[in-house]
Amino acid sequence: MTNDHVKIFDTTLRDGEQAPGFSMSTDAKLIVARALCALNVDIIEAGFAAASPGDAAAVRAVAEEIEGPVICSLARASKADIDAAARALEPARRRRIHVFLGTSPTHREAKLKLSRSEVVQRIGAAVAYARGLCEDVEFSPEDAIRTERDFLLEAVTTAISAGATTINVPDTVGYTTSEEIYDLFRFLTANAPVGVIFSTHCHDDLGMAVANSLAAVRGGARQIECAINGIGERAGNCALEEVVMALATRRDFYGVGTQIDTTRIFAASQALARVTHNPIPRNKAIVGRNAFAHEAGIHQHGVLNDRRTYEIMDAESVGVPSNAIVLGKHSGKHALAARLKALGFEVSTQRIEDVFADFKRLADTCREVTDADLVRLINGNAQTDGRIGPWRMRRTELRVDREDDTRPYARITMEHDNGARRTVTEEGEGPIDAAFAAVCAITGVAGRIAVLDLHHVASEGVVRAEAVVEVDGELFSGKAQEVDIADAAVAAFVAAINQAAAIRQSGLRLVVGA
Repeated sequence: MTNDHVKIFDTTLRDGEQAPGFSMSTDAKLIVARALCALNVDIIEAGFAAASPGDAAAVRAVAEEIEGPVICSLARASKADIDAAARALEPARRRRIHVFLGTSPTHREAKLKLSRSEVVQRIGAAVAYARGLCEDVEFSPEDAIRTERDFLLEAVTTAISAGATTINVPDTVGYTTSEEIYDLFRFLTANAPVGVIFSTHCHDDLGMAVANSLAAVRGGARQIECAINGIGERAGNCALEEVVMALATRRDFYGVGTQIDTTRIFAASQALARVTHNPIPRNKAIVGRNAFAHEAGIHQHGVLNDRRTYEIMDAESVGVPSNAIVLGKHSGKHALAARLKALGFEVSTQRIEDVFADFKRLADTCREVTDADLVRLINGNAQTDGRIGPWRMRRTELRVDREDDTRPYARITMEHDNGARRTVTEEGEGPIDAAFAAVCAITGVAGRIAVLDLHHVASEGVVRAEAVVEVDGELFSGKAQEVDIADAAVAAFVAAINQAAAIRQSGLRLVVGA
């Protein structure tokens, strides 16, 4: 491996899962592990085998299925932990045991109750034992940043002498600064025995995990420990997608790179969000919905002419289909004209001038102006009830019978603008799933739910829902607010389906990714 290659050690399934709200079943871990394998990460830390029988089973399941990356398990500096890790990793083609022990004064005195010499002795014994079971051993002096520099060097040297092939220097509590960690890695790589890889593991307590990891790379680190979407203990870990794209985008500055297939980043991020039921914040770097979206008129004008004016990466380079021009109150005439053209309208400059004032008034009443809104704006047939599209809900009945084997079902009644009413009953995996199927059957629009976000606003006593629905490869979004969670979910789905129906009714077809 050349010195300009930085290994990506992904700890989504270990440190990431330890964060409250991110616990994963074995099946969920396998979904994420497959996504990480597709990303081409160097190492997957699949779990902490000694933590529980479930964790050991998950590590073993990943070890059995995933080929390519090194599969790793964490272990405390004890024979029992190391044995548990070795057993769980047995099926792996390539395996690593990751041993850790606290070295800072706080950890030595408050947690371990050990002297310096006792800590050094335990490090040497544990690493040597692990090396006897596995050729690839990583050692982490926990809370390294708050460890005395001379003692940290002694601990690291002891681990290397005992057989460690990778030395990880964790900022366990997210305390360091970029200047400090750069200097520390320069010191360690200059003074420790040669022949090992130095790794960085930064937490985000002060919001500097990515910046600190990059500084460590400048100081000599050639492995970065990180997690998809930056999940992890407390405020999280260094975000894989951010640090990888920083190295890729600024290779001119850092002079190093990774082997990550960056076009798989968005898919991996979405997979994790789906299995953990934790949506990605809109403003999240690289993978958030706003990462390649533009609403300000000046930005939209620039991007429409040349996206390099306001984008330092191509959306496609991280697996996002394209950048998005979001129409809202900050949008200008250039963006409006471009979107109308994409929808199939041939509109003159004068026509844009004529409708622009109405567009601005509409944008002031909502966060985003949808394609269906534009169709109504151009055709001059706005709904007086604020509804977009030809269908309105009349009755919703959801049923789950837990006393027999009857599948959940929904009975939905809807009314079309032409006065026709239709009632359909459908079964599904759950009552809401059945309701979605019934809505599609009634409207004749075959939609598949892509995203469903539900938020209970306790202070208002309502549930706000947003649904993103895929129809013929195109995405439509709908929002709703109801007292009941099921009603909110169905109403948001109907709003999205209505958008698709409105576009169809107009005889237009969306241009995907426009």
